Amino acid sequence: MNLKSFFIIILVFFCYSATSQTLSICSWNLKDFGQTKTDKQIDFIAHTLRNYDIIAIQEVVAGPGGPKAVAKLIDALNRSGAKWDYTISHGTSSDRYSKERYAFLWKTSKTSLVGEAWLEKKYNLQLSREPYLGRFLLGKKQVTVVTFHAIPKAKQPETEIKFLQLLPPEYPKDVLIFCGDFNLSEAHSVFNPLKKLGYPAAMSGQKTSLRQKCIKGDCLASEYDNFFYQQARVNCDNTGILPFYTSFPDIKEARKISDHVPVYLRFSLN
Repeated sequence: MNLKSFFIIILVFFCYSATSQTLSICSWNLKDFGQTKTDKQIDFIAHTLRNYDIIAIQEVVAGPGGPKAVAKLIDALNRSGAKWDYTISHGTSSDRYSKERYAFLWKTSKTSLVGEAWLEKKYNLQLSREPYLGRFLLGKKQVTVVTFHAIPKAKQPETEIKFLQLLPPEYPKDVLIFCGDFNLSEAHSVFNPLKKLGYPAAMSGQKTSLRQKCIKGDCLASEYDNFFYQQARVNCDNTGILPFYTSFPDIKEARKISDHVPVYLRFSLN
Protein backbone atom coordinates (compact mmCIF):
# COMPACT_ATOMS: atom_id res chain seq x y z
CA MET A 1 0.00 0.00 0.00
CA ASN A 2 1.43 3.39 -0.99
CA LEU A 3 1.30 6.46 1.22
CA LYS A 4 -1.49 8.09 -0.79
CA SER A 5 -3.79 5.06 -0.43
CA PHE A 6 -3.07 4.95 3.29
CA PHE A 7 -4.15 8.56 3.80
CA ILE A 8 -7.30 8.02 1.71
CA ILE A 9 -8.30 5.09 3.94
CA ILE A 10 -7.66 7.15 7.08
CA LEU A 11 -9.72 10.04 5.69
CA VAL A 12 -12.64 7.75 4.80
CA PHE A 13 -12.49 6.21 8.28
CA PHE A 14 -12.70 9.58 10.04
CA CYS A 15 -15.43 10.84 7.72
CA TYR A 16 -17.48 7.71 8.40
CA SER A 17 -16.92 8.02 12.14
CA ALA A 18 -18.01 11.67 12.15
CA THR A 19 -21.21 10.95 10.21
CA SER A 20 -22.14 7.73 12.00
CA GLN A 21 -22.24 9.12 15.53
CA THR A 22 -25.62 8.56 17.10
CA LEU A 23 -27.46 9.43 20.29
CA SER A 24 -30.57 7.92 21.79
CA ILE A 25 -33.21 9.82 23.75
CA CYS A 26 -35.80 8.17 25.97
CA SER A 27 -38.76 10.28 27.13
CA TRP A 28 -40.99 9.10 29.97
CA ASN A 29 -43.85 10.57 31.94
CA LEU A 30 -43.12 8.90 35.27
CA LYS A 31 -46.42 9.76 37.00
CA ASP A 32 -45.85 11.66 40.25
CA PHE A 33 -42.16 10.84 40.35
CA GLY A 34 -41.29 11.56 43.96
CA GLN A 35 -41.12 10.05 47.41
CA THR A 36 -43.94 7.56 46.75
CA LYS A 37 -41.65 5.61 44.43
CA THR A 38 -39.94 2.78 46.32
CA ASP A 39 -36.28 1.84 45.95
CA LYS A 40 -37.35 -1.34 44.14
CA GLN A 41 -39.42 0.68 41.67
CA ILE A 42 -36.56 3.13 41.07
CA ASP A 43 -34.19 0.21 40.43
CA PHE A 44 -36.70 -1.13 37.89
CA ILE A 45 -36.90 2.27 36.19
CA ALA A 46 -33.09 2.47 36.03
CA HIS A 47 -32.89 -1.01 34.52
CA THR A 48 -35.47 0.02 31.90
CA LEU A 49 -33.60 3.21 30.94
CA ARG A 50 -29.95 2.26 31.28
CA ASN A 51 -29.29 1.61 27.58
CA TYR A 52 -30.20 5.15 26.47
CA ASP A 53 -27.95 8.21 26.29
CA ILE A 54 -30.33 11.04 27.25
CA ILE A 55 -33.44 10.65 29.38
CA ALA A 56 -36.17 13.30 29.56
CA ILE A 57 -38.58 12.86 32.47
CA GLN A 58 -41.93 14.57 32.86
CA GLU A 59 -44.04 14.71 36.05
CA VAL A 60 -41.23 15.04 38.57
CA VAL A 61 -42.92 16.16 41.80
CA ALA A 62 -42.43 19.89 42.44
CA GLY A 63 -41.76 19.45 46.18
CA PRO A 64 -38.53 18.12 47.72
CA GLY A 65 -39.52 14.51 47.03
CA GLY A 66 -39.05 15.04 43.29
CA PRO A 67 -35.34 15.97 43.30
CA LYS A 68 -34.69 13.23 45.87
CA ALA A 69 -36.27 10.63 43.59
CA VAL A 70 -34.20 11.83 40.61
CA ALA A 71 -31.03 11.62 42.73
CA LYS A 72 -31.95 8.03 43.69
CA LEU A 73 -32.51 7.20 40.03
CA ILE A 74 -29.09 8.60 39.13
CA ASP A 75 -27.52 6.50 41.88
CA ALA A 76 -29.24 3.39 40.52
CA LEU A 77 -28.10 4.20 36.97
CA ASN A 78 -24.53 4.75 38.15
CA ARG A 79 -24.62 1.29 39.72
CA SER A 80 -25.66 -0.17 36.35
CA GLY A 81 -22.15 0.23 34.93
CA ALA A 82 -22.03 3.70 33.36
CA LYS A 83 -21.54 7.22 34.72
CA TRP A 84 -24.57 9.53 34.61
CA ASP A 85 -25.25 13.19 35.33
CA TYR A 86 -28.49 15.14 35.59
CA THR A 87 -30.25 18.46 35.90
CA ILE A 88 -33.70 19.28 37.29
CA SER A 89 -35.90 22.24 36.44
CA HIS A 90 -37.47 24.58 38.93
CA GLY A 91 -41.21 24.15 39.36
CA THR A 92 -43.25 25.17 36.35
CA SER A 93 -45.38 28.31 36.41
CA SER A 94 -48.70 26.53 36.94
CA ASP A 95 -50.70 26.58 40.16
CA ARG A 96 -49.76 24.26 43.01
CA TYR A 97 -52.16 21.56 41.82
CA SER A 98 -50.44 21.09 38.46
CA LYS A 99 -46.96 22.47 39.18
CA GLU A 100 -44.24 19.98 38.23
CA ARG A 101 -40.55 19.72 37.44
CA TYR A 102 -38.75 18.21 34.48
CA ALA A 103 -35.43 16.37 34.54
CA PHE A 104 -32.72 15.53 32.03
CA LEU A 105 -30.34 12.65 32.71
CA TRP A 106 -27.44 11.76 30.44
CA LYS A 107 -24.66 9.21 30.07
CA THR A 108 -21.42 11.18 30.39
CA SER A 109 -19.49 8.88 28.05
CA LYS A 110 -21.89 9.72 25.22
CA THR A 111 -22.79 13.39 25.68
CA SER A 112 -22.67 16.43 27.96
CA LEU A 113 -24.95 19.34 28.72
CA VAL A 114 -23.89 22.64 27.14
CA GLY A 115 -24.44 25.45 29.63
CA GLU A 116 -27.57 25.19 31.77
CA ALA A 117 -30.97 23.80 30.85
CA TRP A 118 -33.84 26.28 31.14
CA LEU A 119 -37.60 26.59 31.39
CA GLU A 120 -38.97 28.56 28.43
CA LYS A 121 -40.41 31.57 30.25
CA LYS A 122 -41.52 33.54 27.19
CA TYR A 123 -44.89 31.76 27.06
CA ASN A 124 -45.27 30.85 30.72
CA LEU A 125 -48.50 32.84 31.01
CA GLN A 126 -50.06 30.81 28.20
CA LEU A 127 -48.72 27.40 29.26
CA SER A 128 -49.50 25.59 32.49
CA ARG A 129 -46.16 23.76 32.36
CA GLU A 130 -43.72 25.57 30.11
CA PRO A 131 -41.18 23.43 28.18
CA TYR A 132 -37.71 22.61 29.52
CA LEU A 133 -34.81 22.92 27.08
CA GLY A 134 -31.28 21.51 27.22
CA ARG A 135 -28.44 21.60 24.68
CA PHE A 136 -26.44 18.38 24.35
CA LEU A 137 -23.28 17.54 22.43
CA LEU A 138 -23.10 14.93 19.68
CA GLY A 139 -19.45 14.93 18.71
CA LYS A 140 -18.74 18.54 17.80
CA LYS A 141 -22.39 19.26 17.02
CA GLN A 142 -25.28 20.17 19.32
CA VAL A 143 -28.89 19.15 19.63
CA THR A 144 -31.48 20.94 21.75
CA VAL A 145 -34.02 18.71 23.46
CA VAL A 146 -37.36 20.34 24.28
CA THR A 147 -39.39 18.32 26.78
CA PHE A 148 -43.01 19.25 27.41
CA HIS A 149 -46.01 18.03 29.42
CA ALA A 150 -49.27 19.43 28.08
CA ILE A 151 -52.44 19.85 30.13
CA PRO A 152 -54.83 16.83 30.19
CA LYS A 153 -57.01 16.10 27.19
CA ALA A 154 -60.15 17.21 29.04
CA LYS A 155 -58.59 20.69 29.35
CA GLN A 156 -57.84 20.99 25.59
CA PRO A 157 -54.05 20.58 25.30
CA GLU A 158 -54.22 21.95 21.74
CA THR A 159 -54.54 25.42 23.29
CA GLU A 160 -50.99 24.92 24.62
CA ILE A 161 -49.43 22.82 21.87
CA LYS A 162 -50.01 25.58 19.32
CA PHE A 163 -47.24 27.59 21.01
CA LEU A 164 -44.59 24.97 20.18
CA GLN A 165 -44.50 26.20 16.57
CA LEU A 166 -43.06 29.48 17.89
CA LEU A 167 -39.90 27.85 19.25
CA PRO A 168 -38.10 27.05 15.95
CA PRO A 169 -38.14 30.74 14.92
CA GLU A 170 -37.17 31.65 18.49
CA TYR A 171 -34.09 29.39 18.30
CA PRO A 172 -33.16 29.38 14.58
CA LYS A 173 -29.59 28.15 15.17
CA ASP A 174 -30.61 25.22 17.38
CA VAL A 175 -31.33 21.71 16.13
CA LEU A 176 -34.57 21.05 18.00
CA ILE A 177 -36.11 17.75 19.05
CA PHE A 178 -39.46 18.01 20.85
CA CYS A 179 -40.45 15.19 23.16
CA GLY A 180 -42.85 14.52 26.01
CA ASP A 181 -46.44 13.85 26.88
CA PHE A 182 -48.63 15.93 24.58
CA ASN A 183 -51.94 14.37 25.68
CA LEU A 184 -52.94 14.37 22.00
CA SER A 185 -52.28 12.22 18.97
CA GLU A 186 -49.78 13.54 16.45
CA ALA A 187 -52.60 13.28 13.89
CA HIS A 188 -54.38 16.26 15.49
CA SER A 189 -54.39 19.35 13.27
CA VAL A 190 -52.72 21.46 15.97
CA PHE A 191 -49.41 19.81 15.02
CA ASN A 192 -49.75 20.76 11.34
CA PRO A 193 -47.93 24.12 11.66
CA LEU A 194 -45.00 22.39 13.38
CA LYS A 195 -44.95 19.71 10.66
CA LYS A 196 -45.03 22.40 7.94
CA LEU A 197 -41.92 23.90 9.55
CA GLY A 198 -40.18 20.58 8.89
CA TYR A 199 -40.80 18.77 12.18
CA PRO A 200 -42.52 15.45 11.51
CA ALA A 201 -43.61 13.08 14.25
CA ALA A 202 -41.29 10.16 14.88
CA MET A 203 -44.21 7.77 15.45
CA SER A 204 -47.68 7.51 13.94
CA GLY A 205 -50.55 5.44 15.31
CA GLN A 206 -48.53 4.32 18.33
CA LYS A 207 -50.45 4.23 21.63
CA THR A 208 -48.38 5.14 24.68
CA SER A 209 -50.68 5.48 27.70
CA LEU A 210 -51.81 2.50 29.78
CA ARG A 211 -55.38 1.34 30.14
CA GLN A 212 -56.92 0.78 33.55
CA LYS A 213 -57.53 -2.82 32.45
CA CYS A 214 -56.14 -4.73 29.49
CA ILE A 215 -58.72 -5.77 26.88
CA LYS A 216 -57.89 -9.05 25.14
CA GLY A 217 -54.20 -8.42 25.70
CA ASP A 218 -54.35 -4.79 24.56
CA CYS A 219 -53.03 -2.69 27.45
CA LEU A 220 -52.44 0.62 25.65
CA ALA A 221 -55.03 3.39 25.42
CA SER A 222 -54.01 6.63 23.66
CA GLU A 223 -51.36 8.15 21.38
CA TYR A 224 -49.99 10.77 23.75
CA ASP A 225 -46.17 10.56 23.85
CA ASN A 226 -43.98 11.26 20.83
CA PHE A 227 -41.03 13.07 19.28
CA PHE A 228 -41.05 15.84 16.67
CA TYR A 229 -37.63 16.41 15.09
CA GLN A 230 -36.03 18.82 12.63
CA GLN A 231 -36.00 16.56 9.59
CA ALA A 232 -33.50 18.65 7.60
CA ARG A 233 -30.82 18.20 10.27
CA VAL A 234 -31.82 15.09 12.21
CA ASN A 235 -31.68 11.55 10.82
CA CYS A 236 -34.16 9.32 12.63
CA ASP A 237 -32.49 5.90 12.81
CA ASN A 238 -34.99 4.13 15.05
CA THR A 239 -37.96 4.93 17.27
CA GLY A 240 -40.51 3.07 19.35
CA ILE A 241 -41.86 2.30 22.82
CA LEU A 242 -40.65 0.22 25.76
CA PRO A 243 -43.58 -1.99 26.90
CA PHE A 244 -42.36 -2.18 30.49
CA TYR A 245 -45.77 -3.33 31.72
CA THR A 246 -45.12 -6.83 30.36
CA SER A 247 -42.70 -7.30 33.28
CA PHE A 248 -45.60 -7.18 35.76
CA PRO A 249 -48.26 -9.77 36.55
CA ASP A 250 -51.07 -7.27 36.03
CA ILE A 251 -51.61 -3.76 34.73
CA LYS A 252 -52.39 -2.35 38.19
CA GLU A 253 -48.87 -3.17 39.36
CA ALA A 254 -47.38 -1.67 36.21
CA ARG A 255 -49.33 1.55 36.71
CA LYS A 256 -47.57 2.03 40.07
CA ILE A 257 -44.49 2.76 37.95
CA SER A 258 -46.33 4.95 35.44
CA ASP A 259 -49.48 5.22 33.35
CA HIS A 260 -47.31 5.88 30.26
CA VAL A 261 -44.70 3.77 28.50
CA PRO A 262 -41.29 5.25 27.68
CA VAL A 263 -40.74 6.32 24.07
CA TYR A 264 -37.33 6.45 22.43
CA LEU A 265 -35.59 8.00 19.44
CA ARG A 266 -32.15 7.05 18.11
CA PHE A 267 -30.72 9.64 15.73
CA SER A 268 -27.69 11.15 14.06
CA LEU A 269 -27.12 14.71 12.85
CA ASN A 270 -26.43 15.97 9.33
